[in-house]
Amino acid sequence: MLTSYEAGKANQSIPDDEVLAFATQEKRVLLTLNRDDFIALHQSGISHAGIIICKDDRDYVGQAKILQSWLSENSDFTNRLIRIKRNNQPKSSIQIFIYQEYTR
Repeated sequence: MLTSYEAGKANQSIPDDEVLAFATQEKRVLLTLNRDDFIALHQSGISHAGIIICKDDRDYVGQAKILQSWLSENSDFTNRLIRIKRNNQPKSSIQIFIYQEYTR
């Protein structure tokens, strides 16, 4: 894992396509909370090492569990976009995270 801070790129307002290009050059999957922009970049057909979009949610453990489940079943992330999101069941207090893969 390499954070934007560790890469010397934090708080610089770097455009999303440049962030993705850097991650791709470094052969790193990009983990972000920025859903709309990175879904659009993925669907534009740009090649990338993988994108994982998490939800801005305090249940980090719940998100990490479903992400770990997906990661244990998949080894090739190239040009794949996975979104972690809540799947709240009607009339239930149980909140479950699921993943959704976006196609191009």
